[in-house]
Amino acid sequence: MGKNVAIAGVTGAVGQEFLGILAERDFPIDSLKMLASHRSVGKKIAFKGKEYTVEELGAGSFERVDIALFSAGGARSKEFASAAVAAGAVVVDNSSAFRMDGDVPLVIPEINTGAIDGHKGIIANPNCSTIIANVPVWPLHKANPVKRMIVSTYQAASGAGQAAMLEMVEQAKEVLDGRPVTCNTLKYQLAFNLYNHDSKIGDNGYNEEEMKMVHETRKIFNCPEIAITCTCVRVPVMRAHCESINLEFTDPITPAEARDILSLAPGVTVVDDVENNRFPMPIDASGKDDCLVGRIRQDESVPDNRAINLWVAGDQLRKGAALNAVQIAEKLL
Repeated sequence: MGKNVAIAGVTGAVGQEFLGILAERDFPIDSLKMLASHRSVGKKIAFKGKEYTVEELGAGSFERVDIALFSAGGARSKEFASAAVAAGAVVVDNSSAFRMDGDVPLVIPEINTGAIDGHKGIIANPNCSTIIANVPVWPLHKANPVKRMIVSTYQAASGAGQAAMLEMVEQAKEVLDGRPVTCNTLKYQLAFNLYNHDSKIGDNGYNEEEMKMVHETRKIFNCPEIAITCTCVRVPVMRAHCESINLEFTDPITPAEARDILSLAPGVTVVDDVENNRFPMPIDASGKDDCLVGRIRQDESVPDNRAINLWVAGDQLRKGAALNAVQIAEKLL
């Protein structure tokens, strides 16, 4: 039986990815509402051979909607998610608006699908870097509890939205032509450069992106004691994040044991060709559902073989956002 679905923020990068993934996975849809800001009202978008007209997102947009996929930014989620719930819809929200709310499940289906059952109308999609890290970390943690995570992220332009992706391309042309670089959406030049993730820095010296991973991982793992520290960086890559992850475990673990666990883990593909020095790259992960994992090696600085290093690549728009949300929606069917 099909569902009546609404997509809030349909014209954005994640919104467009929602449409592609819903079609690919043949999600059962009886009716579809395409919602966006007033700037996009009237725009025509094709989905599975039918043309739809974009409507303005508002409090009255959710009559007879069963599932509302939100990717219109935190402010819009806070403004309209409650109206969607009041109208009878279940909201799967891709913003940070509700992630740390104690009444809202924060879900990665490969990890904590059971949390969906406790929802009160809203289910939160974690941050992209949190998802891409933890799809491979969770099966290792389940086998041998992780005591400490050290994560450095290499985050693609797509995490800042479609305008940022287009601007990075334009910046590259400007640099190559010797022209001044445009920075309207991106805070700094990203083409041929990289910079600290420009989310707000807190009193502890960490930016919001770094603290999202700390708090969200503890909530998803239901493990408040796990020690996590992060450094998040924006790099000139189009749409796939990479992450360097160092894990310290409770008990000894070898790279071979980690590789065996990861080779059987849902949502993970091991790309670990030592002989050819071939490991996950953003171009490998782009357009893929799985998170790619390689460079699986012992951290020899930690005694008793209790630490492992990983290198992970994942598509920020797919598993880092739209795919994870659609997987949650599939669990609601």
